[in-house]
Amino acid sequence: MTRKIAIIGSGYMGGGIAQVMALAGAEVHIADVSYEVTQDNRKRLLEEAADFAADGLFPKDAVKRIDARVSAARDIETAVCDADFIEEAVPEKIEIKHDALQRISAAAPGQAIIASNTSTISIATLSEAVVAPERFLGVHFSNPSPFVPGVEIIPHAGTRQDVVDTACAIVHETGKETAVVSDVTGFVLNRLQYALFHEATQLLEEGVASAEDIDTLVRTTFGFRLPFFGPFAIADMAGLDVYNFCYQSLQSDFPERFATPRALSELVERGKLGTKSGGGFTDVPADKIPELIAYRNRAYVRLSELLDELGPPPLG
Repeated sequence: MTRKIAIIGSGYMGGGIAQVMALAGAEVHIADVSYEVTQDNRKRLLEEAADFAADGLFPKDAVKRIDARVSAARDIETAVCDADFIEEAVPEKIEIKHDALQRISAAAPGQAIIASNTSTISIATLSEAVVAPERFLGVHFSNPSPFVPGVEIIPHAGTRQDVVDTACAIVHETGKETAVVSDVTGFVLNRLQYALFHEATQLLEEGVASAEDIDTLVRTTFGFRLPFFGPFAIADMAGLDVYNFCYQSLQSDFPERFATPRALSELVERGKLGTKSGGGFTDVPADKIPELIAYRNRAYVRLSELLDELGPPPLG
């Protein structure tokens, strides 16, 4: 059964989501502030798809598939009237989102799932504009939405579990991965992203290193590991006792900024030091450690080869 999906807000984020949904086989209706804008954005999506296909980033028949499956609706109400799943992707201003969500929920079928692509606004706050808010949640794609594989799924306290499960299934059909997180300020992605940016700007302002050198260190050291391993897996492989000692060293100058996390201290006190002890945040079985290390080494070499092949980014 073909899914019927509406994307409200057809700019670069919403448009990219429409592209990936259409390539996954869904029938997609897009709508924006006017029919003229929606038509222009649909034309842009096809032009982008042609460029992406020429560069090998989209399938060769992407334009044909998107052209057949993405239609420009005259207004929000027309776009959502028979949709199974609706993704709101309008500008990140609560009053604009509330207005769009009110119109969506008034016109959508009662069983339709309604989602927001917000990156920071509370899902519970946004749900105040939705009729039957138990069918509402956050489904947060990242820019550029056709190519970033991770999607945050953010239910609020009243979201039904079947709504969460269906939203995950729809995202998985596009080939992307999901992570279900709580409805807290910044969710997970932006809390981590802005924590890194904040510390980077501290180093810049203190004159410790230039912006270029900070970027170089991030992308060639711990950032180099991040395509394959998250912070907990990286910590386990480094050794949680090592992390604990490093926190103590950092506290000599920054006692509050680098207070030792309780979760780390508790594991170290229990003798769970990561992969070296067969247990930590990720609890990798001891017999799997050689396989994990071999994978890690192959992954890093392959990534180095890919970066050499691509060359440096054109940053100026």
